[in-house]
Amino acid sequence: METNIPLEKCMAAVEEAIGELRKQIAAPQPTNWLQQISGSFKDDPVFNEILAYGRAIRAEDKSLLSSEEE
Repeated sequence: METNIPLEKCMAAVEEAIGELRKQIAAPQPTNWLQQISGSFKDDPVFNEILAYGRAIRAEDKSLLSSEEE
């Protein structure tokens, strides 16, 4: 780490960091974890495949239950 950094350069870096923090604070943050991840898998082919597997498993479970009742 450089120790002879001009004061102006240090102050500019600090002011930039403060500006970034102010932007983060000003932006409304979702309060719910579900809101934070909602839509994060949109158009993800792997996620769509996982959903398809889940539907197939649920459909298979229903068919197993209906055959046991007969």
